[in-house]
Amino acid sequence: MYYKIYTDIRDAAWQCLIDNNIDSLPVDVLKIARQSNIDVKKNSRIKILLSDEYAKAFYNGEKWIIVYNDRNDVPVSRFAIAHELGHILLGHVKTYAKYATIEDIGIKPKAENQADTFALRLLCPACILMELDLHSPEEISAFCRVPTHLAQKRSDRMKELYKKNKFFSNNLEIEIRKNFNIYLSATKENQRKDPVWHSSKNE
Repeated sequence: MYYKIYTDIRDAAWQCLIDNNIDSLPVDVLKIARQSNIDVKKNSRIKILLSDEYAKAFYNGEKWIIVYNDRNDVPVSRFAIAHELGHILLGHVKTYAKYATIEDIGIKPKAENQADTFALRLLCPACILMELDLHSPEEISAFCRVPTHLAQKRSDRMKELYKKNKFFSNNLEIEIRKNFNIYLSATKENQRKDPVWHSSKNE
């Protein structure tokens, strides 16, 4: 993935957090969908997903609908919904391109990878992980309520960011930090009182 495409997707995820007034972890994906006029429905009621599908987004002529497999664990379903939000909000289907129309130069868009990139950065914003001093996949999974194998990817990326101290060089990150201020203060106080608080209270 070209770096410019990556940064466009990352910035789109950050802008989405800001526009929807997200101020705590785990990120409320249903709030984002609701405020974007996107319905989210359980497949146990709709029954349209194939057995191996986690979620699907479709346009009914009036609005977008995301159907997710509610038999999956909550972290899996949260990521699946965020992934479908990525498809919609990045403009992979041109009907609704709120943040960007992301395309690779000269080749077909890698839509699935791009939606994954959006979802992981939406659910696990790096500047907030840094503020909470989160490093391990287990910590990230517990706070962000994402599957551990995806938290591992975020943990690997955070190692690079910690090493380079690459935080708050973008105005969007500064705005996210402001929105999370009350949550961060309360969470850090809990961590100070009980160093194992975040690994025991968020499971």
